[in-house]
Amino acid sequence: MARPLAIAKRILAAVVLAALLLYLGDALSVRLRALRPSTNDPFETLTAPRILAIPENNGKISYEPDIQQPIQTITCVHSLFPHSGFSPCWSATKKIQQPIPMLLSLPAPSPRS
Repeated sequence: MARPLAIAKRILAAVVLAALLLYLGDALSVRLRALRPSTNDPFETLTAPRILAIPENNGKISYEPDIQQPIQTITCVHSLFPHSGFSPCWSATKKIQQPIPMLLSLPAPSPRS
């Protein structure tokens, strides 16, 4: 009975070690590419229009551009994992294309005397 438990622990340790090595290799790749600015730069700035998803009373959602801040800018890193405080570009491109959900706020109730 102890044999399957020992095998499971070794498999778990190998998976954790492989994930750690993958992350460290990814971080090293980003650092090395950031040392020399070139076309292989790991950081990219994405810009897209800000679209607001506004719920209406009939249950539908209307999409309108944000008048106050019409353009959104996100800096991302070309890697598998987040590095230097930036999201990976494969994740950021999905996020920047999604409309921003707005919530309807109800007026505060008036105090009764």
